[in-house]
Amino acid sequence: MDTSQDTNRSSAKRPLEPLLEVRNLAVEFHTRAGVVKAVDGVSFSLRESETLAVLGESGSGKSVTALAIMGLLPKPAGRIVSGDVLFRGRNLVRSSEAELRTMRGARISMIFQDPQSSLNPVLTVGYQIGEVLRHHRSASRQEAKAAAIELMERVRIPDARRRVNDYPHQFSGGMRQRVMIAMALALDPEIVVADEPTTALDVTVQKQIMGLLKDLQEQHKMGLIFITHDLGVVADTADRLAVMYAGRIVETGTIREVYTKPAHPYTLGLMRSVPGVNQRAQYLLPIEGSPPNLLSPPSGCSFHPRCPFARERCEHDDPELREVLPARQSACHYAEEVLERVTDKDG
Repeated sequence: MDTSQDTNRSSAKRPLEPLLEVRNLAVEFHTRAGVVKAVDGVSFSLRESETLAVLGESGSGKSVTALAIMGLLPKPAGRIVSGDVLFRGRNLVRSSEAELRTMRGARISMIFQDPQSSLNPVLTVGYQIGEVLRHHRSASRQEAKAAAIELMERVRIPDARRRVNDYPHQFSGGMRQRVMIAMALALDPEIVVADEPTTALDVTVQKQIMGLLKDLQEQHKMGLIFITHDLGVVADTADRLAVMYAGRIVETGTIREVYTKPAHPYTLGLMRSVPGVNQRAQYLLPIEGSPPNLLSPPSGCSFHPRCPFARERCEHDDPELREVLPARQSACHYAEEVLERVTDKDG
């Protein structure tokens, strides 16, 4: 009896193993003023070809999480105090700096937020793109330059053969960001971490960059972690969303479900504080107050001083991230009430 077809069917149904698993990650910064718990027990996974958007205000821990994954925390102030970062089962937290250097760029790459400060102003863009290939693959100068031209064409920089010898200041903001993307993709990594790559770009260029990343992701089946504070940027491109507040993930789910029916008061506040196409209200509804000081965070739920749903319990009991709907998690004692309020409003 031939069981090969049954084996193929069962393997096709089996979910893809995660490319990346972050488990209970905690990061601290030791400063003169005290210890800052910048990331506190963050867990998530990323699969092949998947886009995970990490959303939250400035200071919520998004970028620190990315730097911890890459092994790029500023030292000696920043350090991982607990948790694991597993790339295809290999624990990056327990890897040496030499091992991490072989992984960065080749297996996991990062697009930084500000290309103006990330690119060296006295070196041509072609030299900077080719440097990755010279370091990791011992490419000659001629081979690196030819590859740089090909990469610039891949990210749709016009007239790449001529512009390979230009300097960063000769490119617009959007084109500099394309150079950064070319550098990140030079070694065909399996995961790309994009830390607010569309910040300071106008809306049209933002859309072009997001479309470019999506196209490149589909071609290479890479996993993409997209860090942002802008709800609109990832609305059409992300598969799943993780919302961060005060160093923790407070809600997760598919992008559509979280956008249409938030299960955490903070997420609900974010949705109501930005204009929508079908916005009927005359005024936006901002989230009152400010993010907490992570040197001395509030007791209980860190969001309770700003939360319209807060009660006495919230001041003392820190809610755990729990499943409130299939494939939906929320770190709120009253998540079901938040969902009901949204459903009633929709109705």
